Amino acid sequence: MSDLLPPIGDLPPNVRASGPGGDATRALVDLLASSECPGLTARRRRREELTGSSHDPIVWAEARGANVVDVDGNRYVDMTGGFGVALLGHGVPEVVAAVQSQAGRLLHALGDVYPSAEKIRLEGRLAALAPWPARVILGLSGADAVEAALKTAMLATGRPGVLAFEGGYHGLSYGALSTCGYKLAFREPFAGQLNPAVRFAPYPSTADSGRALEHVAAVLSEGRTGALLIEPTLGRGGVEPAAPGALATLTALARRHGVLVIADEIYTGLGRTGGLFQSIAMGGDPDVLVIGKALGGGLPVSAAIIREEVAAAWGYPVGEAIHTSTFLGNPLACAAAIASLDVLQRPETAAMIARCAASLERSMRSCLETPGLGVRRMNFAGVLVGVAIDGGLRRALAVCRAMLEQGYIVLTGGVAGDVLTLTPPACLTDAQIAAFSATLAAVLAESHDR
Repeated sequence: MSDLLPPIGDLPPNVRASGPGGDATRALVDLLASSECPGLTARRRRREELTGSSHDPIVWAEARGANVVDVDGNRYVDMTGGFGVALLGHGVPEVVAAVQSQAGRLLHALGDVYPSAEKIRLEGRLAALAPWPARVILGLSGADAVEAALKTAMLATGRPGVLAFEGGYHGLSYGALSTCGYKLAFREPFAGQLNPAVRFAPYPSTADSGRALEHVAAVLSEGRTGALLIEPTLGRGGVEPAAPGALATLTALARRHGVLVIADEIYTGLGRTGGLFQSIAMGGDPDVLVIGKALGGGLPVSAAIIREEVAAAWGYPVGEAIHTSTFLGNPLACAAAIASLDVLQRPETAAMIARCAASLERSMRSCLETPGLGVRRMNFAGVLVGVAIDGGLRRALAVCRAMLEQGYIVLTGGVAGDVLTLTPPACLTDAQIAAFSATLAAVLAESHDR
C-alpha cells in the first residue's frame, strides 16, 4: 500500500461511501474478537449499545505525516497522533532511516550490563535537556518512567506516601496505577495490591486552585509524603491546565516539607505544548521530569530525568542492579529516540509546532464558538486541545464515530468521557485543519439537534 500516500501525508480524508469497515477490516476484527482479552471486545459492545452504532475499530495498514490508511484503503486524518506519539508526524524520514540503519547492525544488547552505544548516547542527550545536572533512567513506556520516578522518591525521602491529583493519568501498570486519579474504576479491581499510601488532591485548575492548594498543604504537613506527582496540563483527564502560579506554589510547598516533585510530561513535553517542558515554562521546578510518547518517534521508549543530587539516593550497589529490565535501553528504540530528538530540537520544528497550534486555535474557535453546537469550553495548549461538549459520554462517542465516518480519527477524554481530546501531528496543514474544524462543527450541530 506504499503508493497510497505521498511522503508528507498532507492529503484530505478519502473514505468510501459505505464508511469504515470493509471485507478486510471485518475479517481481521472477527479474528481479533476470537483472540484478544474479552474486556476490550466487551467495551466496544457496550459503546454500540450506548450509541446505537458500530464501534468496531478500523485496522491501520499504513501511516505517514498526518494520514492513516486502513486495510480497506480508506484514508483518514489522524487527530490523535497515535495517542500523542506522532508529534512530528507518522513515519518521520529521519526516524525511519535511523531504525533501518540500526536494525541492520544491532537489535538487542545487554541492557545495563553491556549497553549499546545508542543507549549511552541517548542518556547523554536526555540529561542535557534538563535545566540542572541530571541522571537518566530509561523505560519502555510512560508508566515505566513514572515508576522509576516513584522509586527514586522512595529512596531519596524514605517515605512511601505519594500525593497525586484527581483526573491525573500516569499509566496502568501497578506502581503507576496506584497514582491514577483519572477514574476510580481503573484502580478499584486491584486496590488490594496497590500502594495504600497514595493520596489524591483536587487538580489545581483555574476554577479549583485555591481548594486544591489548601488540600495539598494539609496532606504534606502530615509528613508522610515523599513524592508529589502532577501533569502540568491534564492530558487524558480532559486537557485542563494548572492555574497560573499553581506549579510554583506546589514546588514551594513540596520543598518546605522535603517532598520530591515529579512532573509527568509524557503528553505535554518535548514541544507539544510549545516549550521543551511545560512544567518549567509554567513556573514549576520539578526534581524529576518524566517523558515518553513523542520521544521515540513511534517506537516504545521513555525516561525519568532526575536531578543529580536526587539520583544519588540510588547509591552505588556492588551487587545486582535493583531497577532494570531485559529491554531497557533497547538499541532500536534508542536510535529512534536520538533521531527524534535531532528533529525535535531544530528551530524549524518549533516553528512548525507554533504554526500548527495557532492554526488549530484560530480555525476551531472560528467554527466552534457558535451557539447551538453544545460546546462548553475549549482549551488549547500548543497542539494539545480539549473540546468539552454537552451530552455526556454517549454524545461524545457518537461524535467520534461520526467523525471517523467523515475520515477523522478523534478520541474522547475527561473523567466523564465528554471531552474530545486532540493530540494531532504538528505537520497538519492549514487545509487539513480548516476541513477538520468545519466537519466537526457540522457533526456537533447534527448531534446537538437530535
